[in-house]
Amino acid sequence: MTATSARITAVDTYDVRFPTSRELDGSDAMNPDPDYSAAYVVLRTDAGDGPEGHGFTFTIGRGNDVQAAAINALRPHVVGRDVAELCADPGSLSRDLIGDSQLRWLGPEKGVMHMAIGAVVNAVWDLAAKREGKPLWQLLAHAEPEWLVSQVDFRYIADALTPEDALRLLREGRTGLAERESILLERGYPGYTTSPGWLGYSDDKLTRLAKQAVADGFTQIKLKVGADLDDDIRRMRTARAAVGDGIRIAIDANQRWNVDEAIEWTKALAEFDPYWIEEPTSPDDVLGHAAVRRAVAPVKVATGEHVQNRIVFKQLLQAGALDILQIDAARVGGVNENLAILLLAAKFGVPVCPHAGGVGLCELVQHLSMFDYLALSGTTENRVIEYVDHLHQHFTEPVVMRDGHYTAPLSPGFSATMREESLAEYRYPDGTFWAADHAGQEDAA
Repeated sequence: MTATSARITAVDTYDVRFPTSRELDGSDAMNPDPDYSAAYVVLRTDAGDGPEGHGFTFTIGRGNDVQAAAINALRPHVVGRDVAELCADPGSLSRDLIGDSQLRWLGPEKGVMHMAIGAVVNAVWDLAAKREGKPLWQLLAHAEPEWLVSQVDFRYIADALTPEDALRLLREGRTGLAERESILLERGYPGYTTSPGWLGYSDDKLTRLAKQAVADGFTQIKLKVGADLDDDIRRMRTARAAVGDGIRIAIDANQRWNVDEAIEWTKALAEFDPYWIEEPTSPDDVLGHAAVRRAVAPVKVATGEHVQNRIVFKQLLQAGALDILQIDAARVGGVNENLAILLLAAKFGVPVCPHAGGVGLCELVQHLSMFDYLALSGTTENRVIEYVDHLHQHFTEPVVMRDGHYTAPLSPGFSATMREESLAEYRYPDGTFWAADHAGQEDAA
């Protein structure tokens, strides 16, 4: 079977769950018991020893039941596709998946179906980058601007960003690319860490991890807030004492508050100089975010990890509702839609600081930020990628941090491939860990 005639032969899905809730890793005001999970997809081909495409979307626990079913519903659109044609134009599949009228009814372009589309589309980009022998960030950064524009769906956003706007931004963004690529390969992309700030951690653990973060080269940490104001004041005081005045501390409410409550709570924490307040209210409340932003300045407002699509991002930007735009590699419809969102942010001059952590989100989103730096925004000033120090060992190409920076990945693909041993151990419910865990629960009963 030649590479030019190879076709997609299977879309395999895996329900992968990790028992992170048992140590309160990932705990916040809205998610007190998160078992970090991935609805994981593998695109297989009949190209013999050719590469496979790997993708996933991040959930917590039982959400995987629904998410895996959604991915399976997309299978008929994918199986049988010509691999070369698909990799040459991932946007063609993206349009077909979004355009399925019966599945679109469940959105449109939001929620579980849209996340499923993102998982499949990301797997296609992983396959395309592997076939090109390049890491995805490099494939995107060196792609022709005209081709990148062809991958973007401008429907519903053309009042804010036209194809002509996008082409101009990408052409201008290429100036100095080679020099920036040398800097990226030498220095990496700046990160910040949330690892000290989970809501369930003790003050001692917070202090220890915050000091370690500074020692590791991070210039920004983040704390979860929103459960109890007195606790948050104490924890912010503790964190500020641990890191000193020269380190930024962001705070994250995970959508906990009404608008008035968000304003009052953020002002109560202002004495500790928080850099941004993240997700202060519902991610769908554009005008609410705008009201919070006006009221809490100079504290910045950041949001985006739960924003459903490019259309809501457009409105947040048009309404002046955010200072920091936070893309998520697996929340929207994959790389294609994130290209649209990055272009919108560039058009409005708003810095992008991605959401990461979870299962594999650091691995994915580093590629998008590095592309943004090299070929669009041209800067890392006031731009950082979130970093959380767990679960990376389950990937064949885990992120590498050096002096608080993401090291540019060099292996071909989207860094999305999980280790076979991890799939065998944490596949739910029959992986070796969960089978033993369930047996132990039955014995205890």
